[in-house]
Amino acid sequence: PSPVPAARRCCPPLPAVEPLLFLATVSLGLQGPLATQYLWDRLGAEHGYSDPNASSPTGCRNSSTGHDPLRQEVEALVSHWNLYINLGGFFVGLFSVTLFGPWSDSVGRRATLILPAVGMALQAAIYLLVMYLQLHVAFFLLGRLLSGLMGDYNLILASCFAYVADTSDKHKRTFRVAILEACLGIAGMLASIGGGQWRKAQGYINPFWLVLAASFAAALYAAFFLQESVKQPKPAKLFTLSHYKAVYRLYTAPEHLSSRWQLALYSLAFFLIVTVHFGAKDIYVLYELGSPLCWASDLIGYGSAASYLAYLSSLGGLRLLQLCLEDTWVAEIGLISNISGLVVISLATTTALMFTGYGLLFLSMAATPVIRAKLSKLVSETEQGALFASVACVEGLCSLVATGVFNSLYPASLPFMRGFPFLFGAIILLIPAAIIGWIEIRGSKDDYNHFSGASPSRADD
Repeated sequence: PSPVPAARRCCPPLPAVEPLLFLATVSLGLQGPLATQYLWDRLGAEHGYSDPNASSPTGCRNSSTGHDPLRQEVEALVSHWNLYINLGGFFVGLFSVTLFGPWSDSVGRRATLILPAVGMALQAAIYLLVMYLQLHVAFFLLGRLLSGLMGDYNLILASCFAYVADTSDKHKRTFRVAILEACLGIAGMLASIGGGQWRKAQGYINPFWLVLAASFAAALYAAFFLQESVKQPKPAKLFTLSHYKAVYRLYTAPEHLSSRWQLALYSLAFFLIVTVHFGAKDIYVLYELGSPLCWASDLIGYGSAASYLAYLSSLGGLRLLQLCLEDTWVAEIGLISNISGLVVISLATTTALMFTGYGLLFLSMAATPVIRAKLSKLVSETEQGALFASVACVEGLCSLVATGVFNSLYPASLPFMRGFPFLFGAIILLIPAAIIGWIEIRGSKDDYNHFSGASPSRADD
């Protein structure tokens, strides 16, 4: 039985899954900042605050104090609508991802790559209708709910990482996961730079046609070009509780007594890191639009590109640091980079200081591939599908919590410190740093005691 999976891991199917993830991330990278700016312009115009054709909000540069009540009202409205839209989509997606993820172990990965890509295309189509027909912005929520029902971007991520686990060697998995995450950075960087310049030149509608085209292209690639990574796909019921039970058993089955606490703690660390990442990314655009930064769409595009560049710099840094350090300490260095960058961004009052904060985030994405690979190594080869379903569940919960906490915290903190949510995120990251370090130190101590044959009583002495 074992030679078949081993052969399958050594000979990954071609073409690879990275182009699909690239297309889906281009779609998401264009859509996120543009949708927030569209909400700002629409809601600002409805409240007499901004000119939709202007490059920056009217009166922003004339407000040196940063206490313009009308501007703060528009910021709060945009933040709340982002909260409603993302909360609705993520809440629905939390359950659909954990349903589709284990299902893919039977029917194959391609089904769970096609479905969410089509859902993202439907969402883009609805957004285009809102812009063409000037419909109420509440229709954005409808588009997000439809995408969430079909798995949304989180299901694409989960299926891509499961695909890599199916086709990668165990000893090289950390770097393979990092390569996949680097695809996120390349696509996001190109989408951010292009989206900001394109929106400034031609408005919102033309860039959203590319969002629609990229989503459809991802679905077509999965349907007609991507080779199946599951060796023997077979029909399976979709609507059954057994899929949820597979994820539950991963953490509670008796055979995992030795690694259960590590699974739980690594999952908690992953949850906190990704929650801060999602939450900060959710409010970067709002933070940059408001006083005293008052960025126009081109600078917002450069800022988003700088944040995505961390994926590439983290990949290179991880590869170099792995030559002299264990994966755990590479993750710790990545967390230090993340914390320092968020602290500087929380205090940024000038464009130069904001980009300095982005620069300090250059290793901020090194921790997540390490944790994904460590989780993968804690379970058997036959449980990889259930594992990545659980990771998808955690990631969906991250999005849910991040959207609720950061989009609520941002308007609440405007009167006393606009950058407080970033400072809050930096403090939260101290917890996973402590967890990861403690697991490594405890594991090294257990290995030493086992190797030396010391009994508990002698170890205590």
